[in-house]
Amino acid sequence: MKKLMGIAVIALVLFLAACGDSSIEDFSHTDQRGEEISLESLKGTPWLATFVFTNCTTVCPPMTFNMVSIQEALLEQGIEEYKIVAFSVDPGTDKPAVLADYLGKFNVPDESKWHLLTGYSQDYIAEYAKDNFKSFVKNDPSSNQVVHGTSFYLIDKNGEVAHNYDGYSDVPVEEIVEDLKVLIDK
Repeated sequence: MKKLMGIAVIALVLFLAACGDSSIEDFSHTDQRGEEISLESLKGTPWLATFVFTNCTTVCPPMTFNMVSIQEALLEQGIEEYKIVAFSVDPGTDKPAVLADYLGKFNVPDESKWHLLTGYSQDYIAEYAKDNFKSFVKNDPSSNQVVHGTSFYLIDKNGEVAHNYDGYSDVPVEEIVEDLKVLIDK
């Protein structure tokens, strides 16, 4: 039964990830520096988005490492006009100082580009992820973990989801860099 439930969750995540592009609804949340970050403050700059949480024991550390690799590739190309936004799926635990500590565990080349967001309820982020990113967020009732999608999303200057990519394995770093260049030049 547990295996069947796991397959059903994976199928739902894949189904939701396959849905079309969409506009991002307005938000205003606190990042790891205690700054308020909103959709409005990000407009005019393309950004990469994902969902993580700091006490994740499975996909989040590799996803964060993969996002660092993307940032390294962007720096190698001389690309400066972007942001990285990670929505915490465990906001009750992930206060700004906890998020800052988490990010400090990675060799982030330019932390000023990163905004790890919190300051909302878990119900809110589950609904926000579903409505805006076609992504799944759900507490695992048998642990302290949160089941969530592993995609990276590229958001254009107007707050529209332009592309999504696997953020966990076989991350298409070069494709993401090229797609971001296109959005910067638009």
